[in-house]
Amino acid sequence: MRQASVERKTKETQIKATVNLDGTGQYAVSTGIGFLDHMLEQLTRHSLIDLTVEAKGDIHIDFHHTTEDVAICIGEAVAKALGERKGITRYGAATIPMDETLTEVAIDLSNRPYLIWKVAFTKPKLGEMDTELFKEWFQAFAQAAGATLHVWNKYGENNHHIVESCYKGLARALRQAAEIDPRKSDAVPSTKGVLGGSL
Repeated sequence: MRQASVERKTKETQIKATVNLDGTGQYAVSTGIGFLDHMLEQLTRHSLIDLTVEAKGDIHIDFHHTTEDVAICIGEAVAKALGERKGITRYGAATIPMDETLTEVAIDLSNRPYLIWKVAFTKPKLGEMDTELFKEWFQAFAQAAGATLHVWNKYGENNHHIVESCYKGLARALRQAAEIDPRKSDAVPSTKGVLGGSL
């Protein structure tokens, strides 16, 4: 089983995250931020990556530190579980329709972090969560996981649908990219023989 746990303790947050890349979509998530919990549950269910997250943060100030640090912990756990990234498919992509909304997500588990975020919201908040924090979450995840990640909301009106389609798109793309390729399960998917560093 490709699984890993990460703990992060700062003056702002205390977080523990565990992932199992070969899971069945089981989750136990508690961040103190209801909407973020909902998105992480979607990420888990649609990626089939088992996820547990226990987070305590300074949400009496705002949700920024907890949101970002949760993404860092999940990303680091994914990177740790991938190990040398030997045998993975590496690339994944998904196009997610959600009623009036359509979002495309593409990922390369290249060990070269990069985020392209083409997502706009028409409201400053979803529930109690600032919509600007979703970019922060995806940025922190991409950085910590060592992923090149492109997220493009092509159109949509409902802000809930827009952000949920982003997480579901990440889930499906990550599921594909992290899967072991049975035709090349013993090799790193790169002509360099390693993932990361320069092109």
